[in-house]
Amino acid sequence: MQTLEDLSREARALANGTSLGASEAEVARQMQICNACRYCEGFCAVFPAMTRRLEFGKADVHYLANLCHNCGACLHACQYAPPHEFAVNVPQAMAKVRLQTYSDYAWPAALGSLYQRNGLTLSLALAAALALFMMLALGGSGSTGQATPASGFYAILPHGLLVWLFAPVFLFAVLSLVLGLRRFWRAITPLSSSDPSANTMSGVAVQEASLNALSLKYLDGGHGEGCNNEDDGWTLWRRRFHHLTAYGFVLCFAATAVATLYHYLLGWDAPYELPSLPKLLGVLGGVSLLIGSTGLFALNLRRHPLHGDAAQKPMDRGFIALLFFSSASGLALWLSRGTLAMPLLLALHLGVVMALFLTLPYGKFAHGIFRGAALLKWSIERRQPDRLKLGSD
Repeated sequence: MQTLEDLSREARALANGTSLGASEAEVARQMQICNACRYCEGFCAVFPAMTRRLEFGKADVHYLANLCHNCGACLHACQYAPPHEFAVNVPQAMAKVRLQTYSDYAWPAALGSLYQRNGLTLSLALAAALALFMMLALGGSGSTGQATPASGFYAILPHGLLVWLFAPVFLFAVLSLVLGLRRFWRAITPLSSSDPSANTMSGVAVQEASLNALSLKYLDGGHGEGCNNEDDGWTLWRRRFHHLTAYGFVLCFAATAVATLYHYLLGWDAPYELPSLPKLLGVLGGVSLLIGSTGLFALNLRRHPLHGDAAQKPMDRGFIALLFFSSASGLALWLSRGTLAMPLLLALHLGVVMALFLTLPYGKFAHGIFRGAALLKWSIERRQPDRLKLGSD
């Protein structure tokens, strides 16, 4: 009978004999050990998905890595975790592969690699450069002195000009995300000639995956008590701050969408005041995003080094920083309306928001999209017959 050490040795040989990279090979090795142990089978979707496989190719590794929510529960439950010689650390191994997916499936690929290496620096530098450009443009046009107590920022930058500035950036971000998602989905759901229905979506699967993604179900540690962060203690704050950040972003986007409908369909020109729907959505979203991003940054600073990939921290913090400054500058812009500070804050806010959208396809936001795809694949897969169990029967 094979021992776990034998399986570990075989997994290393298998991984080294394929086209897997070092990070992917490490995930494959650890999954072979976990597949023999199965102590964590009920923790999250990763482990039941793992048990449907005997070997782990590139597509399987990327699928499982993006299905992982990095809650840390399996690390602290594992008897083979460091300093054991097997050195099983699933959250860290998965995090390293997820970092790789940002560049592997990014479009254009060169931008994904650049952001992967210099996430924080690139984010802040891009935001500063765009904000400076906006300041110089406003100063050159003489718009900086046009703010009055009754005016809004459309008195400084006309609505049409803002559309021309942001439409290309927004469309580029959407196109990059769609193409990246398309490449990722095709990679993790290869067509099967023996069973063409293996990846067929159903309404139930889509609904389940959507609920799991929106509720962040697998950030509960498999027991409902939350994640591990700086130690082996459970905390729900990571899940709460993720919710505040995600839904704050959605509310801010909804505020812009509603304001666009007001402008083009109803002919109602901005600025909109409380309690108008765009303003309510924007204020609630901005405050939620501000609190959520601040909390995530604080948790990231205290995160235990075994819980993730240290190389990913600049990218994570760059994304969090852009979210924070987008919400903070937006709220400050609203409060400064009609003051001499408004043109400066407008340029800062526009620069940060443009930098945020330009980098969305290459970091944690893209991971959220890939994770949704992985959750959908799992919802489809779990409704298919398990061929390994059928074979054993």
